[in-house]
Amino acid sequence: MGERDVVQGTLEMLILKTLALEPMHGYGVAARIEQVSEGVFRVNPGSLLPALARMERAGSVKSEWRASENNRRAKYYLLTARGRKALAEESETWNRQVSAIARIMEA
Repeated sequence: MGERDVVQGTLEMLILKTLALEPMHGYGVAARIEQVSEGVFRVNPGSLLPALARMERAGSVKSEWRASENNRRAKYYLLTARGRKALAEESETWNRQVSAIARIMEA
C-alpha cells in the first residue's frame, strides 16, 4: 500500500461521508476525497467501483443515471437512510480507534 492509498477499511466510510454532502458520480467522489485530503489520499477506480457496487447491494447507496456537468450520462450515487446510519456508526468506531491509537503512540 502506497502512502497515498486510502487506509484499508476506511474507503466506504469516506465514500459515505462524501455522498452525505450531495449525490455524485464515481469520478466526483474520487476527486472530492483527493481534494479534501489535500492530495494525501487518492482513490483508484479499481477500488472505488467495486466499493460502490458493494454499498449499493448493501442498501447504503442507490444509483441513478443523470446528466453530468459536461452533459454526458453518468451514474450518480445517493446516500440512503441506511447509508446515513452506517456513516454514523462507522464514524463513531473510527473515532474510538483513532483515540486508542493516539493513546498507545503517546505512552
